[in-house]
Amino acid sequence: MSDPTPWAEVAELLGGATVETLYMVLVATVLAVLGGLPLGVFLHLSSPVGLNPRPTLHRSLGVVVDVVRSVPFVVLLVVLASFTRLLVGTSIGSTAVIVPLVVGAVPFFARLTQNALREVSFTVVEAAITTGSSRWRIVWTVLLGEARAALVGAVGVTAVALIGYAAMAGAIGGGGLGTTAIQDGYQAYDERVLYGSVAVLAVLAFAMQLLTDITAKAVDRRRSATG
Repeated sequence: MSDPTPWAEVAELLGGATVETLYMVLVATVLAVLGGLPLGVFLHLSSPVGLNPRPTLHRSLGVVVDVVRSVPFVVLLVVLASFTRLLVGTSIGSTAVIVPLVVGAVPFFARLTQNALREVSFTVVEAAITTGSSRWRIVWTVLLGEARAALVGAVGVTAVALIGYAAMAGAIGGGGLGTTAIQDGYQAYDERVLYGSVAVLAVLAFAMQLLTDITAKAVDRRRSATG
């Protein structure tokens, strides 16, 4: 059995892998929010309780969203390999993994957005309608404004899920802490690298959740009003 990797080398290895994982997660989170927020708003507006009910379109779009959400991420990696290769020139590596991460995260965040908007009191929306506010003003100032704490929380939930997905992508050479844990840790019988990678992933998930929880409390209008 070979000697364990010196801690200095483990730290250097984990440092580079952590930066790569953060790159994948942060870029995918931003793109998921940019794609999932308008999709979630549209799902809410077109629902039976929305400002512009369109039952048929709502059900059809909802089915597509739920089908994509139900596909396991490992399967999504394989299914989108050709599309990823066409888009970025390769299906391996941290940049390539961002594609399936975004495809999987957009419908996930869209549903979280829809649920957040559904919790906004109809009395507040009705008051805005009574004052003659336009539909998009109501969406921007009332729905999104009142739900902003929940939306920040949704960003946190999505980011934490993406940390897990990014680690899972390491099984097929996705880069980051997942690849380090599998290739340099498990397959190389190096427990320091393996458990070090797991520990860093746990810290990243905890830190991401803590950050978004603090931010959500800071922007919560209801807490501000009662304070």
